[in-house]
Amino acid sequence: MSQPYGEPAMDTLLLARLQFATTTSIHFLFVVVTLGLVTLLAYLQTASVITNKPVYERLTRFWGQLYVINYVLGIATGIVMEFQFGLNWSGLSRYVGNVFGAPLAIETLVAFFLESTFLGMWIFGWHRLRRGVHLALLWGVAITAYASAFWIMVANAWLQNPVGHEVRDGVAHLTDFSALLDNPTFRMAFGHVVTAALLVGGMLMAAVSAWHLVRRTDDFALHRKGLRIGLITSAVAIFFVQGFGFAQFFAISDVQPTKFGDDPAAAPLIAEWTARFGPGDYTPPALADVGLGFMILIGFTLGLLWLMLPLLWRDWIIRLRVPLWILQFALPLPFVAVILGWIAREVGRQPWAAYGLLPVEQAVSPVSPWLMLTSLIGFSLLLGALAVTNWVLLARHAARGAHDPALGRQPDQPPADPHPEPAFA
Repeated sequence: MSQPYGEPAMDTLLLARLQFATTTSIHFLFVVVTLGLVTLLAYLQTASVITNKPVYERLTRFWGQLYVINYVLGIATGIVMEFQFGLNWSGLSRYVGNVFGAPLAIETLVAFFLESTFLGMWIFGWHRLRRGVHLALLWGVAITAYASAFWIMVANAWLQNPVGHEVRDGVAHLTDFSALLDNPTFRMAFGHVVTAALLVGGMLMAAVSAWHLVRRTDDFALHRKGLRIGLITSAVAIFFVQGFGFAQFFAISDVQPTKFGDDPAAAPLIAEWTARFGPGDYTPPALADVGLGFMILIGFTLGLLWLMLPLLWRDWIIRLRVPLWILQFALPLPFVAVILGWIAREVGRQPWAAYGLLPVEQAVSPVSPWLMLTSLIGFSLLLGALAVTNWVLLARHAARGAHDPALGRQPDQPPADPHPEPAFA
């Protein structure tokens, strides 16, 4: 294969791939929580404005505070991850940056900046803006969050199936922007990611509510409502997650015959690549199929959530208590599933940075293995620390309950004492 930057050391390539896998996996966990919770928040605050029931406003403040924590730390992980495109994958940036960078630029300028602006105004707009205006800001956050996911998936789908471009002077140039939006590897994948995020958000709400109900903390009615909303959301979401997931198999197999193995269409394609890039192994590693298998197993397991819905009648789910424990122990499953799904999608594309267009060894930056190892260790420790900090803060604030969250508190109201002194006559 011709190498625009010279043949990089295999250790450098392996370390670069490990670093990107580590940082992207951690960042993806923040993303699905953010996308799932903002949808539930939009529903809760809308219900609060329409019904004027205090329980919905209190749920909005409680879950909104957890959402803000996850969002702020998630931004930091995203910034760290973005550095890798220029530092570790300069070949990718040079060769396909004119195409791949277009949806990323739209995501950053239109979606991300607007989302952050709306969120800031929503956080500091409590009791300062009219209720309708304040609600509109949250819907702005939700819509731009979905727009952000939309453009990220457009960019990722292009790497899975490069369309709408031509190569001139060794550089890919965008020729048909509409082809990016009509990419068969985009449509079902976007639906799969969005519904998976709803599943994560619903499971998180159901599990935290179950934790409070098991321990018989205060605000029984509030956490009962949260349990119902979270469980129903999760059950509906897993139905669509399974549907979009299996629909992807047909879409991807048509454009990536090497991904799932044993496809007769792969043989002529591999022969073409061998003639163009030289001999090599053009089949993905077995890790992709392993991740896919376990993801499907978790998906079918979470489908059992439908069996819990009848238990919501007359609060049998709370009286039996066992389902509440099951929800708490099942909380890690959707997080594991989204990581396994990402592994199946990305590792299954190997050995390509852009499928059939740019091999990964041509995409990696020509740096020394020691420098790449230093970068791997540094970025992994930083993102690991952010992830641990996030989950500690989420667990701490979730355990405190909805007694008096800082979000939405009256400006002149002092924080309530979560452990007031008993009154004696």
